[in-house]
Amino acid sequence: MQPLPVPCPAHLIPDASGTRAFHAAYRQAMTDRAVFVAIESDGPRWTVKADTLTAGPEYSLDDAANDAIRAAIDRLVRNREVGLDAYAGPVYFMMHSVTSENRARELAAALHAALHGDLEPLNRAVTHTS
Repeated sequence: MQPLPVPCPAHLIPDASGTRAFHAAYRQAMTDRAVFVAIESDGPRWTVKADTLTAGPEYSLDDAANDAIRAAIDRLVRNREVGLDAYAGPVYFMMHSVTSENRARELAAALHAALHGDLEPLNRAVTHTS
């Protein structure tokens, strides 16, 4: 498995539904020293997960990008597009209760780009919810 490209097209975001799939995707991100990002099916809803620990100690996200990601997740919560139990970093990110696989992929790809310093996909993904 190749590391996810940056930017990562939504269709390449891994579906880590199930324990084995999650552990395989997470281990692969650790091996690649890459930011982990995936989606998981949670019944009829979807969850977006990201973790920067897998990228190793040399990975860092500047405060401005982290603040922008937190603001975007807060906006999604306020708009009731993701659950109130969302984690908005700075290391681990999770958004529950996304209504569709396509939307989960879109948000995951946008979060992945933001975690690599490109905030524009996240701005586009969140702006359309207002």
